[in-house]
Amino acid sequence: MGARVSRLLSWIIRSVWSYARTRAEIRAGSAAARKFARFGTGSAIAFPTATLYGEPWIEIGVHTVLGGDMTLAAGMGPDYDLGEGSVVRIGSGCAIGRGSHIVAHKSVDIGDHVYTGPYVYITDQNHAYANTEIPVGLQWPVDDPVSIGDGTWIGANAVILPGVHLGRNSVVAAGTVVRPGAYPDHAVIAGVPGKVVRTYDAELGWEPPLRETGTPTRVPTPVAGLPPEIPVEPPAPGSATRFPPV
Repeated sequence: MGARVSRLLSWIIRSVWSYARTRAEIRAGSAAARKFARFGTGSAIAFPTATLYGEPWIEIGVHTVLGGDMTLAAGMGPDYDLGEGSVVRIGSGCAIGRGSHIVAHKSVDIGDHVYTGPYVYITDQNHAYANTEIPVGLQWPVDDPVSIGDGTWIGANAVILPGVHLGRNSVVAAGTVVRPGAYPDHAVIAGVPGKVVRTYDAELGWEPPLRETGTPTRVPTPVAGLPPEIPVEPPAPGSATRFPPV
């Protein structure tokens, strides 16, 4: 009898949790989505959400998905008036990994088709410690805008610090801590602290050269304004390519 009750309770809990995950996520057109400055068609924030506030100053484009356990915040806390204009802007066709944190106070601008692994941290604010007589947590923090270029991939557990400006189609390796500064298009950044370890020149190609890889997997995703030069079919096995998911 005890085993049967245990199985029944387990089934009930799994069923309720599954129902909550499908029904409680934030989708375009819902009451929760209407709190945002913009919440595009086909976009969603998965359930459960860890922390969410400042929605009137957050914009999300179309067909963008944010994973569960997400922290998405504008301002120091709920009920702050941040004035005119948005503070967090996430483009179209993005996928932000579960457990990630996007915390903005001045400006975090994420372009279109930006993908991240899980547990990525992006913020435009850091603690100050200049005054040695006051606890660090009680000193006024310092804000510095952040921008992430279109088409960028950020690996799991990476940290994007205030003042970082990533170029288009950049790659940030897993676990990298990206320090403030402007990084070129097509840069590969890795390490702690992060350094540019590979660059691309239109005439010379990649430096250092890329190792040969297999044919990338084609990932079917909703159409969200992809550039017209994106190929319709994947390349032949073994061919050199920069083929992205479509």
